[in-house]
Formats: sequence, structure tokens, C-alpha cells
Amino acid sequence: MTGVEPDQLDDQQLIKELEAIHRTRHTTLLHGSDDALRAHNERMAELEGEYLRRHPRRSVAAGRTREGARERGGADS
Repeated sequence: MTGVEPDQLDDQQLIKELEAIHRTRHTTLLHGSDDALRAHNERMAELEGEYLRRHPRRSVAAGRTREGARERGGADS
């Protein structure tokens, strides 16, 4: 793994790292080597896990839940 341990980043640095890794996700998935994709997966999981640890009560948009998705899709519950 490369990069600073997620728990050593301040909130602003953590968000910046998350934005960067999400921005490169699609290209890594489509064109990265198996090793690059594995490293990307591990780093993303570490960063996201740290974010969730710090923000366990983050706001969740109703449309980003299963129920909200059903309502958008018009499916019966």
C-alpha cells in the first residue's frame, strides 16, 4: 500500500483522497492491471472505512435507499 494511513489524515485530507480515488476508479477498473485494481480496491476500502468510522451518522438521502430506489423505479414494495 502507498499513501498515508487514513487515520492519520485530517478531515480535509481524507475528503481530498476520497475524491481523487473515486475520480480514478473507472479508468483503473477498465484499464488497470490486476495489481493496480487490487491496490485501488484496498486503498478505497481503507479510505471509505475511515470516513464511515468518523461519520457513522452521516445524512443519507432518501433516494439513495432501497425504498427510495423502488419509489423512483415505480416498483411495488
